[in-house]
Amino acid sequence: MQASKTKNRRKAEPFYWLSVAKPRTSSEIVNEARDALKTVKTPRPFTPTDEQRKLSGSQSSRCPQNRRPVLFSSDSSESRSNSGVRLSPLTHKPVVIISEKKDEVSSVFHPTPPADTAELRKVSKACKGLFRATSLKDLFSAKVVPLDQNEMKLDFEEPTMMMNSLDRSNNNCLAEQKSYTSFNDESRQLICNEHTSRSGSEVSMEGTPGNFSLQLQGESDQIEEPGKKSSQLKTSGQKRRVTDLKDETRINEWEEEDFFWHTRILPILRELEKREDNIEHLCLACTKLHQALGDGNMLGKRFKRRNILLKTLYKLVDIDSDPLSLKLAKIFLAMKVDEKNLVSICKLAIKICRNENNYFISQNDTLLDYLLQVLCNADLQKNHEALIYCMAALKVMSEKEALRLKMVSKGAIEMFLELMKQINNIKEHDTYFSKLGLLLVQLTATLRILASCAQARRQLSPSAAVPQLCVALEQRSGDKDLCIWIVRVLSKLSTYNDFCAALADCSRCYIVFLALLNKYQKQQDLVIRIIFILGNLTARNDQSREQFFKEKGSVNTLTSLFQTYYELDLNAPTWHHDRKGKSQPKYRSEAEDVLIKLIRVLANLSIHPRVGAALAAAHPLVGLLVTVLEYKSVDDCKELVINAATAINNLSYYQVENSAVQEKQLHIAEMLLTLLMSDNMDAVVEAVRVFGNLSQHHEIRDFIMQKKIYKFVIALLDSKDREVCFAACGVLLNLTVDENKQAFLMEEGGIGKLIDCLQDFGPADWQLSCLICKTLWNYSENMASTASCFGGSTNTLLMLLTALLDEEVELECSLDKAIKACQRVYWEREFKPVAAKLLDRIQSHHSSN
Repeated sequence: MQASKTKNRRKAEPFYWLSVAKPRTSSEIVNEARDALKTVKTPRPFTPTDEQRKLSGSQSSRCPQNRRPVLFSSDSSESRSNSGVRLSPLTHKPVVIISEKKDEVSSVFHPTPPADTAELRKVSKACKGLFRATSLKDLFSAKVVPLDQNEMKLDFEEPTMMMNSLDRSNNNCLAEQKSYTSFNDESRQLICNEHTSRSGSEVSMEGTPGNFSLQLQGESDQIEEPGKKSSQLKTSGQKRRVTDLKDETRINEWEEEDFFWHTRILPILRELEKREDNIEHLCLACTKLHQALGDGNMLGKRFKRRNILLKTLYKLVDIDSDPLSLKLAKIFLAMKVDEKNLVSICKLAIKICRNENNYFISQNDTLLDYLLQVLCNADLQKNHEALIYCMAALKVMSEKEALRLKMVSKGAIEMFLELMKQINNIKEHDTYFSKLGLLLVQLTATLRILASCAQARRQLSPSAAVPQLCVALEQRSGDKDLCIWIVRVLSKLSTYNDFCAALADCSRCYIVFLALLNKYQKQQDLVIRIIFILGNLTARNDQSREQFFKEKGSVNTLTSLFQTYYELDLNAPTWHHDRKGKSQPKYRSEAEDVLIKLIRVLANLSIHPRVGAALAAAHPLVGLLVTVLEYKSVDDCKELVINAATAINNLSYYQVENSAVQEKQLHIAEMLLTLLMSDNMDAVVEAVRVFGNLSQHHEIRDFIMQKKIYKFVIALLDSKDREVCFAACGVLLNLTVDENKQAFLMEEGGIGKLIDCLQDFGPADWQLSCLICKTLWNYSENMASTASCFGGSTNTLLMLLTALLDEEVELECSLDKAIKACQRVYWEREFKPVAAKLLDRIQSHHSSN
């Protein structure tokens, strides 16, 4: 008995533990298994005699229908008596062999084992490898190809999942049931289906789902189990054909991918591993790899060996080479990595783009395409961190003119606005709300760069961009940095009429701006840009001026800002020391910039009649304007002083009760004297304009005569500058209202200079011509004779008035249609009535003389 047991073990020796050499795919294992099965010579099935049939029939009648699978060994009787232990590491249900007749099925339970143990060893190894591969529940199919007789060694690759169910005890043995199936056609495919369950160190295959079955496709699918009719399997066979066809297509795709991987991709990966010290070769290999992946349709996430590829490429990221990093980044982005991997790649893209020496980026916009794809396709909440770095990389790229134009041509503007719209739709209580603030910072910073590009502005629709920017500004008013970037974009866009109009149409923009000014009053970089935007808005039309003025606390906010930045500027140092230690005048402070733009807003607002009248009565505001004239000179800050004078001039126009300007008019007149004495003609003109409004009051007229200011005003008529002459004529017109002040015109040669101005500017500026005629009319009110009043210029004045009153002359002087229409209105309504009366007066006195 002991000898038989030893013999039994010895005959089970062909089953060995497989040595693991190198990783191989499950498809290769299946093909080798089929090749091995093809090489085994299939013996003729055992044919029992009549006596054996009877004996078999009597045994089968006593055997239940659902018997356990029979285990085959070299000596079945001794195996059954071996300590009563049944080992089943691999069990098979009786294999059904399909006969040539469709309805005839025979079951063979005791086939004769192969005589050649070497052949059996090959089959056993192949089956074990096949079982390992199919543990992933994949289905494989391949054509049966005869194995080369000269190459009998089976080289196994390490499968993805190793069998852990083999019993390693020396007392255990493997039992195998070998089934034989006739092959009628080499083109038929072998379908392997298995469902495995693991328990401890054994792999059992129980029941129908757990059976390991080999079936030939192309034969009849009407396979009948013992005791069942073949007709019941027709329907199930047809269903299996449809499933097998789908599986066959999928398997063929997998096999093509495996073949492409080993022939095209794997050699390049090995090349990348070998040449880590040669950057040029690595770049070339990455280019080849990218092209090969595209040829094999392996870009994206559906590639089966995607993780292996990515791990190999990740090892190269640490190499300090921007050209190599660029090629790696393109591959990673093409493979559609996400989450943390996408964050790393976008950081890598920023590093590449920030290097000014990387001129090759502008020559190839592939990276730009991939980054824009990420921006469009990445999940906003899942990949918000990656989108931050992606947007930062695009911002750096937009700083280069060539890439900026490419970015615009690829529709980046629409992508940016759509992304901003998605972010704005996320409410404040959402967990991602605060995290997306950094993304908006990068997005708005990029828009600020693009806003300076004419091509970008053509795609940056005012009706789409401005409302979204205003929504973001209102929703995230607590984020100071983001507010600064949004305001920077709006301040740039507000310099263009269409964008400024779109901003004025946003009803809540003034409320948001005032709220930010009150919240960040000392944040100069934010305040100065908001004030700049308000200056552009109030410069457009009366509707914008009135809308801002009506907002609650608007004037108080402006007054508070004025006071704050006046104090900051007053305490700012006016001198600084250069590198040599010498004292030098300090450039104007940021507080001065705020004051300049703030006073501009006040000047624009005061153009509106109701708003201007209200501001003229705002004593704190007018007091601050006068203070600017007191402590600032034209040499210190020309723009600030001129803006203050302009605002006072606009406010002095309104003759209202409790006017702060009228209350301080003499003090203002004294401050204006310093402007008249300056070398800056703009400052002189603004001072004269203020005197033109203030001289409506006799106190100021007396001040002008007392300080001899009229002589300076008459001298300005020689400037040949229309604006200067217009301002000077305004002052002279008010002075001629008093009869005791009319004679000064003749003494200083003012009459001749007025007539010269009428001759120089008459046909081109009917307003100025009307102002000159009004001055001459006041002056000649008590005229005794033309000679005593106009002297030798009488005939010249008569000829000039006659010519200017001729309608044909008026039409010839007007060139542009719009200007012509406007000038005709002034000629008919203002100039013609005054000039005609003046002409009649002169002619009547001239004829009498």
